[in-house]
Amino acid sequence: MDYAQQQRSWGRHLPSILVVGVLHILLGWALVNGLARRVVEVIKQPIETKVIEEVKKPPPDLPPPPPPPKLQAPPPPFIPPPEIQIQQPPPPPQQTITTVTTTPPPPGPPPKVYTPPAPTPAPAQPPIRKEYKASYRVDPSFPREAIRRGISGHVVAWVHVAPAGNVTDVEIRSSSNRMFNQEVIRALSQWKFNPEPVGFIGEYQIDFNLKD
Repeated sequence: MDYAQQQRSWGRHLPSILVVGVLHILLGWALVNGLARRVVEVIKQPIETKVIEEVKKPPPDLPPPPPPPKLQAPPPPFIPPPEIQIQQPPPPPQQTITTVTTTPPPPGPPPKVYTPPAPTPAPAQPPIRKEYKASYRVDPSFPREAIRRGISGHVVAWVHVAPAGNVTDVEIRSSSNRMFNQEVIRALSQWKFNPEPVGFIGEYQIDFNLKD
């Protein structure tokens, strides 16, 4: 008998086939009874892990560090002193004495003395004649405003008369109310006097009285 026929005989392989069949039966029974589920639950339980720290050895005793070196302050910088140049004063000038002979100049004309001019005499003020009679006169009218307001008063006026006898100016010297001034000037400017060699000033008092 050759080797191939020996391998094909059932008698030699029967124990192995029985063992495989028994294993399949056991596996099926375990699946039916939940044995496999228990195995899975045991595997699923959390696994605790612990970290073990390495124990460090204490460092060996070291000698203390040396003290820091003492720093000395640097020496101050050397500053050379400034050079001071002292100027010597110049020698005094030599004084020379010279003799100068001068002749006095001839005397000049005497200074002129300013003489102020003599003041011109002021023109003589013409004489003042009080209440001098005029050859022709115009009486001033009573102002309407004074009549309306019931005001009485008086005016003192100077009448400047030329040598020909005409009136050149009427000057109000005093007045109780200004509303009478214009009427006095208007009336006295028309007065006439007899001719004379020189002019004069006539002083007149004009009264304004309201009649009852």
